[in-house]
Amino acid sequence: MNPNAAPKPAERTGDAAPRSRLSRFSHWSASTTAMLVALATAFALSQAFRTVGAMMATPLSQNFGLTPQQLGMWAGTFHFTFGVMQLGMGVSIDMFGVRRTVLSAFPLAIAGAVLCTMAPSFHALLLGQALIGVGCAPAFLACTVFIARHFDAARFTAMSGLVMSMAGMGILFTGTPLALLIEAASWRAGYAALAGFAVLSWLVIFWRVREPARTVVHDGMQPAPAERQSLRKAVRELLPLFAMPHTLGLLCFACVSYAAFITLRGLWLGPVLHERHGLSLVASGNVALVMTVAGMISPALFGRMDPGGARRGRWMMGCAVAGALMFGAMALTHSAAIDIGLPIIYGLLSGYSVLQYAYTKNAYPAEMTGRAMALLNMAMFLGVSLMQWTTGVAASWAVTHGAEPFRAVFLTVAGMLAVGTLAFLVLPRSHGGQSSVKR
Repeated sequence: MNPNAAPKPAERTGDAAPRSRLSRFSHWSASTTAMLVALATAFALSQAFRTVGAMMATPLSQNFGLTPQQLGMWAGTFHFTFGVMQLGMGVSIDMFGVRRTVLSAFPLAIAGAVLCTMAPSFHALLLGQALIGVGCAPAFLACTVFIARHFDAARFTAMSGLVMSMAGMGILFTGTPLALLIEAASWRAGYAALAGFAVLSWLVIFWRVREPARTVVHDGMQPAPAERQSLRKAVRELLPLFAMPHTLGLLCFACVSYAAFITLRGLWLGPVLHERHGLSLVASGNVALVMTVAGMISPALFGRMDPGGARRGRWMMGCAVAGALMFGAMALTHSAAIDIGLPIIYGLLSGYSVLQYAYTKNAYPAEMTGRAMALLNMAMFLGVSLMQWTTGVAASWAVTHGAEPFRAVFLTVAGMLAVGTLAFLVLPRSHGGQSSVKR
């Protein structure tokens, strides 16, 4: 049966309308948009796993007697293993496709969540976090590569922003809902719920995603299947990325831009509201929820407003500088209004990170898209790991020396944002797309 054939005239049986609705549903379920939505469910779970710290930090500290440095290590372990695996996942996606890569890796996230649910010690918790990071590693990369391969180039930024906004549902869960669940049961129940959602996500991807085979056309001949990369060739082709002059500045910026948002929303927001201002876990969750909603709106807005060309880089730097100033204000004041209001405003600003994907897509040849996106993701999430660990060290140092730990945390974030933005400013940048990139 040809799905592209013209439909026959409806018979006078009274069921033409239901058949039409069923046909439209079947067509949508097989469309690339439906496949992208299915892939986005894994990304949403990845976002949830990376932001559980805001609500779990306090109960974990009480359960295991953790120091601020250990909290930073716990939160950073997910992002470290996530980031380390990005290049490998990029190669796997290029060799085996999006579907097979995600379905093979995501069970590790399920296993890690189960281990965290039953963790008898801090070290078991770290191992669980490491497994979750590896399992979630292809989640967003799969979405970006799928968009690059199967949607028009003009829609890349907008679709990436849409996916990031959809994935914000995972972060929503780690606000008020997770706080209520922890208060009603325990932090272990939070991990158990996430493990269950991860199983459902895997099943949806298995059921719905059927990635179309890529084809190439030679001199007007019939399209032929695209050549599959060998592992040796794929690894060897990573090297030209580092030879391009604009790569270093992009990596420096990527290390701090997204890291600032996740370090606040995913680790320190709950503790600062609870310990500095005495808010309850649920009240802190409410603030996190509003910040998350702002963060869900932001990527789609920046995707629509993307100025393109050289202006895109200036927007990225301007937003990062504004973020650094906000963290500086939170460090130097003890106002509840500032510590509640600025995170929400920063949530609205955080979507500028989506511009980095459009910048990266235009800065490298089309055949290097998968590895370039993987390198960007690796820098972003290793940057999160570094920032969360560094802020934990700064908070422990402040406690040891009798200083306020959250001042040290926010000054550290502001400083790292400033340094990364300065590096992006002074190092070579790509201007306006592939035509200006030295090959």
